[in-house]
Amino acid sequence: MTTDPLVPADFTVPRELLAPEFRLESLGEQHNASDHAAWTSSIEHIRATPGWAGRGWPPADGMPLERNLADLRRHAADFDARRGFTYTVLEPDRDEVIGCVYVYPDREDPSVVSVSSWVRADRAELDAPLYRAVSAWLTDHWPLGRFVYAER
Repeated sequence: MTTDPLVPADFTVPRELLAPEFRLESLGEQHNASDHAAWTSSIEHIRATPGWAGRGWPPADGMPLERNLADLRRHAADFDARRGFTYTVLEPDRDEVIGCVYVYPDREDPSVVSVSSWVRADRAELDAPLYRAVSAWLTDHWPLGRFVYAER
């Protein structure tokens, strides 16, 4: 992955996105237990979500909570360094994790931004609304240029 910032220095990176069905906020350590519970309850569903096939994540056997915390810290460091942006998807009225959104340089072509997202299996009906809201948000409010995001 590139160490270059993904967005210009004068761009104020949004910390949240509010929608009627969910809200996004930058992923951090405070989300560890709820994030871990969300994805471990939905491994097969996430792997079947458009854009996740063949990625090897989430790990079929899960991972310890401590390793999940290390991943969250890495994502937070990327956010602070403006190299990539990970948002947790939360219930609109409480801090329960129901998914995640990732905005990073494409692994094969760093001039393109790769966007991916997942929601818990029990909130699968939010996959398409999340895709639409994030696509519009990135198009209308971010200076990303071209991005790819598997359609729902």
